[in-house]
Amino acid sequence: MRFENIIGQDFLKKYFAKTIQNKRIPGAQLFVGEAGYGTLAMAWAYASELLCKNNERCRGKVERILHPDLFFIFPSITGSSAANTESSQLLPQFREFLQTSPYGTYYQWLQSINAENKQGLIRVKDAETIIKNTFVKAFEGDYKIFIIWMAEKMNNETNNKLLKILEEPPADTKFILVAESTENILPTVLSRCQIHHFNPIPASIIKQELISKGIDEKKALKIAKQANGNWAKALELLNEDLPEQNFQRDFVEWVRTAFLAKKNKTSIQKLISWSEKMASKGREEQKFFLKYVMEIFRQALMINYGNPQLQYIDMQAIGFDMHKLAPFIHGNNIEEIYRLIEKATYSIERNANSKLVFMNLSLSLTKLIHKKEVL
Repeated sequence: MRFENIIGQDFLKKYFAKTIQNKRIPGAQLFVGEAGYGTLAMAWAYASELLCKNNERCRGKVERILHPDLFFIFPSITGSSAANTESSQLLPQFREFLQTSPYGTYYQWLQSINAENKQGLIRVKDAETIIKNTFVKAFEGDYKIFIIWMAEKMNNETNNKLLKILEEPPADTKFILVAESTENILPTVLSRCQIHHFNPIPASIIKQELISKGIDEKKALKIAKQANGNWAKALELLNEDLPEQNFQRDFVEWVRTAFLAKKNKTSIQKLISWSEKMASKGREEQKFFLKYVMEIFRQALMINYGNPQLQYIDMQAIGFDMHKLAPFIHGNNIEEIYRLIEKATYSIERNANSKLVFMNLSLSLTKLIHKKEVL
């Protein structure tokens, strides 16, 4: 991966290139933004520039993720043995994942290793490995670089173990943490990092990138608008079997049943069945579904308040018109809907009974969706 391969983010590319040119590289940096904005890809490209300059042989090692001075740390899962309790044990799988999907998401990573309902974490063994390697001299260049992807998945023990080394890394050691948000990262870790926020990629750039891949202009424009600045989302939209379509069907079934449940008590049994179906999915898929439905409700709110041009979720293909949902989503219920979805996500993260979580959320939605707007 090289800077020229990064889609958009021109300001950050120039800034990072300048830091290397001036040899003013912070000891610890944090790249914040959705995976589809290019955070991990940028970290990889930055490492290539920092380690290799114009050495093509060196760049080849970085691109194959075989450079001895470049370390990737990422979420792993627990298995039947301790084999998968640190990221180094899954490096061959991660190498393949990153090379084929440099804009890949956390959800896609867990799918690629068949995580099922297990959650990926960065555990203390990874921290111990990092600390051990910081005391080893760089093999081939001036620096050792540690890229910690999904840094928000570090557990408390890992965070605390790394605090001192992040505050005072050896002169030849650089850390690049990559996260989707800072919300779940300890303030003590944040205070030790120079933070860079990545913006969504402009639709015009996504459109041109798709056209360069042979997509016709009309389809490229539609996908670029729907992608909402996220290249990973754009790539998914090219695939007819993308998970989003499954999420859409689950959402439509849910919201239609919840709407009817106030007057038709038999719909309660359908909500129970729907909750059982959702409970059978992996916890990461459940969380991604909840994140997705929050965005659907946000889109409905924008339509309701006269901003249909900002809509990018289109469910006409499965027979659902967002404009019919929009009048039921307004300022008098959207905050509570968001709060309940966030609470459900929190509960699932902490291994609550997901059938009960979805059932409680469904019963609350039946009331909120009929709540009158205050004018």
